[in-house]
Amino acid sequence: METKMFPAVSAMPRLDAAHPSDPAISAIEQALGILGDRWVLLMLQHAFLLRVRTFARWRDELGISESVLAARLKELVAHGIFEPVASPDGRTRHEYHLTEAGWRLWRYLVAIYSWERGWAGRPGMLTLIHDGCGQGTRPYVACGGCRDRATARDTRTERGPLLSFARVGEPRHHRRTTTPVRPQAGSLGGCPVSMEILGDRWSTTVLAAAFLGVRRFVDFQRELGIAPSVLTDRLRRFCELGVLHAGTTRVYRLTDKGLAFFDVLVMLTDWAQRELPAPDGSALAVTHRSCGTPLRPVLVCDVCAGDLECRELSYEVAG
Repeated sequence: METKMFPAVSAMPRLDAAHPSDPAISAIEQALGILGDRWVLLMLQHAFLLRVRTFARWRDELGISESVLAARLKELVAHGIFEPVASPDGRTRHEYHLTEAGWRLWRYLVAIYSWERGWAGRPGMLTLIHDGCGQGTRPYVACGGCRDRATARDTRTERGPLLSFARVGEPRHHRRTTTPVRPQAGSLGGCPVSMEILGDRWSTTVLAAAFLGVRRFVDFQRELGIAPSVLTDRLRRFCELGVLHAGTTRVYRLTDKGLAFFDVLVMLTDWAQRELPAPDGSALAVTHRSCGTPLRPVLVCDVCAGDLECRELSYEVAG
């Protein structure tokens, strides 16, 4: 059994250089373009949990090709999530450290872990430990105002007039990952079912549209500007995974399993709208019905009901 700690966010370096986020499109669109890739998610997971900072170690841990890894690192640096710094040992040219904005993605990654453990758990998954109570935890999202749990069913969303998903696929910085990512990539095992759902930008975007009430094939196509063949593939895959249910009417509705992905998407939205520039009128406002206030999502330990902070989390790997 091995236990590792998450470092404190405040100890991480800050990236002050500008990065090429496009302020002409919504923050959510930008985030989908940056994070809608399974290799990116695996790289971030290993940066958080195993302190992976070098090109060679990511390559060896993940079994990723050097060209794909180089492209992903270039994009993550350009978007201000990683910062290249001089290697202290001089054996490599430089290391890649998470910036403050990069470290604030910890809540998004924890939400992915929590969904995977709750809905697709399998033997050998790591156990997240809340050091505040010393217990294994599967965190959930609560309203920072009233402290009640926040779910898709007890929140409502309001889209700004400029919020659109039609440009998520353009420009295409890299192709969709077609080579299967090994389920046990790296020593952490990844989150293979989550990667099927979040593994490319179109998949994540289709899921986001479903949460906003899009139900029919023609409406998905009009909303997203997505090719029919691509949309057919994503909808079929989501139905096979039990995230969507089509029924005989071919109206695609989120299942309980799909609705549980609310925690993941709300954390992605919160990060995006805090960290990325965007025009007025392009935000997604989420209101918690129970208290009638804008949702300020916080992660809560399901054992002690205490708020979770990055520095208070550790994990155990069965071995």
